[in-house]
Amino acid sequence: MRVLVEALHISAGIAVALLIAALCSWAYPLARGDVWIVTGVAILAVLLMGIGPMRRAAAEDRAKRRADPNGAGDA
Repeated sequence: MRVLVEALHISAGIAVALLIAALCSWAYPLARGDVWIVTGVAILAVLLMGIGPMRRAAAEDRAKRRADPNGAGDA
């Protein structure tokens, strides 16, 4: 469950970056190429910053599954 939350956070960050880039390239067409280069770097940064939390969430989910072999849930 925690991994799903982290994945949603990463995908929300990417979606916001793409939305901002689309608005910026529409507002200033002369810099369209530069806007998308910067957006690519921002998306890469979002992905890299999400690795640590994703690994911690996966470890916590694994530990919870090991502690509760019956799979009672995330309650």
